[in-house]
Amino acid sequence: MFDGAIDWELIESHWQDLMQVVLSIQAGKISSAMLLRKLGNESRKNRLYRAAREVGRVVRTMFLLDWISNLPLRRAVTETTNKIESYNGFAKWISFGGQGVIAENNPDEQQKRLRYNDLVAGAVILQNTVDITRIRKQLEREGWTIRQEDLAFLSPYMTRTLKRFGDYHLDLGRAPEPWSGETVLPRRGPQRAEQGVLPFPMEA
Repeated sequence: MFDGAIDWELIESHWQDLMQVVLSIQAGKISSAMLLRKLGNESRKNRLYRAAREVGRVVRTMFLLDWISNLPLRRAVTETTNKIESYNGFAKWISFGGQGVIAENNPDEQQKRLRYNDLVAGAVILQNTVDITRIRKQLEREGWTIRQEDLAFLSPYMTRTLKRFGDYHLDLGRAPEPWSGETVLPRRGPQRAEQGVLPFPMEA
């Protein structure tokens, strides 16, 4: 955008070829991934690649000019980016086992892990939304005035009310099971004692 110039003659001379490529993609005769692999070799001898690169520079320059002059566009993109980053951080917090690293090399298993994580994250987001709505209605019944500006600060990606490891209740008043002085083990071979009972008592 700030240095160099667009080679409009190159685009014009290969415009028909570029449109033919577009029509081939729309008709399903060639996949976009295959086209990118062929054009992504940065071969200076490939004039179609150079023409497509010039078109990309035109589109990128137009977007940057619009970005600089359009404040609502910058706000909308920033808000959307923040939402995506917030969700990614939330989903990563949900997938705490193994520090979020998928140890499986099988693509199907990897896809399952990602979908399961999204499923759990979606369920938690739904519960957070229900809790926020319930509390908001309770505050309104108590006479509080809830403005739209206040609701804009709320997010369903809250984690401070969640317990990833759950609750484990220990009954410390329960008496331990009586010890008979011998420990019974399952028989798995001739090395085990007769009837699976150790011939000597074990220390508690």
